[in-house]
Amino acid sequence: MHTLEFDTLVIGSGLAGLSAAYHSSNYGSVAIITKSELDTSNSYYAQGGIAAALAEDDSPENHLHDTLVAGRGLCDRDAVEMLVNEGKERVQELIEMEMPFDKSEGSLTFGLEGGHTKRRILHAGGDATGKELTCFFLNKVKVQKNVHSYEYTAVVKLLTKGGCVTGVQAIDFVSGENIIFKAKAVILATGGLSRVFSRSTNPHTATGDGIALAYEAGAKIADLEFIQFHPSALYIPGKEAFLISEAVRGEGAWLLNEQGERFLKDVHPLAELAPRDVVAYTIFRQIQKSSNDFVYLSLSHLNPIRIKKRFRNIYLKLQQYGYDLTKGLLPISPAAHYMVGGVRTGLNGETNIKGLFVCGEAASTGVMGANRLASNSLLECLVFGRRSSEEAAKLQPVNCKNQEVSPMSIDKNNEKTFLDIKNEVAQLMTENVGIVRKAKKLNKALERLEQLKAENAGTTNEYNLLKIRNLIYVSILITRAAIIREESRGVHIREDFQKQNHDLRVHIVQQKGKKTEFEPIRS
Repeated sequence: MHTLEFDTLVIGSGLAGLSAAYHSSNYGSVAIITKSELDTSNSYYAQGGIAAALAEDDSPENHLHDTLVAGRGLCDRDAVEMLVNEGKERVQELIEMEMPFDKSEGSLTFGLEGGHTKRRILHAGGDATGKELTCFFLNKVKVQKNVHSYEYTAVVKLLTKGGCVTGVQAIDFVSGENIIFKAKAVILATGGLSRVFSRSTNPHTATGDGIALAYEAGAKIADLEFIQFHPSALYIPGKEAFLISEAVRGEGAWLLNEQGERFLKDVHPLAELAPRDVVAYTIFRQIQKSSNDFVYLSLSHLNPIRIKKRFRNIYLKLQQYGYDLTKGLLPISPAAHYMVGGVRTGLNGETNIKGLFVCGEAASTGVMGANRLASNSLLECLVFGRRSSEEAAKLQPVNCKNQEVSPMSIDKNNEKTFLDIKNEVAQLMTENVGIVRKAKKLNKALERLEQLKAENAGTTNEYNLLKIRNLIYVSILITRAAIIREESRGVHIREDFQKQNHDLRVHIVQQKGKKTEFEPIRS
């Protein structure tokens, strides 16, 4: 076990992490640590775009309105104001840095997605915005001489002493070596947790490890009951869910039931462009009433040449599955996609633990409310990635000694144990803590999760056993919050409490060893 020292540690290499690392490099030495490769993240696979009020007929006030409406009364207004105003500035900076956003006849092309009342979605590479934007920032980071990257390296512990973070303990998957990274600030940008469900659009790395690490260190965790299911993921039994971008419906695609009817027309005035919580729930209900496990997405009424150009990557991928995006019917059903809540932060990404900052999907900044507005996530990464880095740079070195740590090992004999429990938990969460919930099933899930927690208590000095603990922690946090929130709001839908409860217009905050808190909305 050896020690490395930096000014700032960034955990995670999605857009939030890369943004934080890039801006932190202006203030000192940076280490960026990721448990896979630098280009493996939810951000990289994002097909949708980035929302910014840059069009002549748009404004940050319009963007603010749409975000607050989608958030179902649970957004913190000051955070959203920061997002839409600074977000416009961050995107304008990207354009000046020659980020290749899509254009038509020399002008930026703005797309439309669910919940937006204006065309304000910028794309790059058609349906490859996440890849283009992540690679753009990755190239910027790689040329910074004071940024050092550590791939295939997993953070296994946040090191704290005297109420402050002093660094992290990590393990190198290739060599098996333990490394202590010391720093005055740690920026957690570890992404989401949707892989705790059976059907998900996320890469396999998205299991909520960052949430578990922060919770174990004493950080506050908020709003984990709000898990957004993407409405349109390709459904093929036995195959991974393949995301079909929200932008496809933005360009006019229809959702049809087994009778060939556009069922959303009678549900919401925006029909297929309703906010995601409405679309996913309505699809779920249609599936319950039908003989299939899916509904259909149809683009056959749209210009095929335009669709092939606009959604080139989706078109090519669907061909591999034997489908043509421009004709016929595509079987789709919702899949776990985005963690709306996360580690509770202030407006600068700061947490209740000095020296610990969080940004991106891992953070609960107050921006997303009870339902994320489409294409706000990449914008949040840019805005709060930068704010976190600037706030972290203000910290003075602390004289805290590192806490005592035990070496972490990797025993391949425990891999099967982890996979068996992971599969059980994923099935448990999908069946009982999915799109539609009720007390009986939630309590059933919690009871089994608590059993698994007890059965797997004890030492966590082996990486697979640590992953089991983290997985169970995260699933319990989601389930407990879902039990407490006795109402239906945004992506949290309770069959036994079908209306919004004004008394629950609060953030549900969980912290290890303490009672659940109810934090008022900043409205």
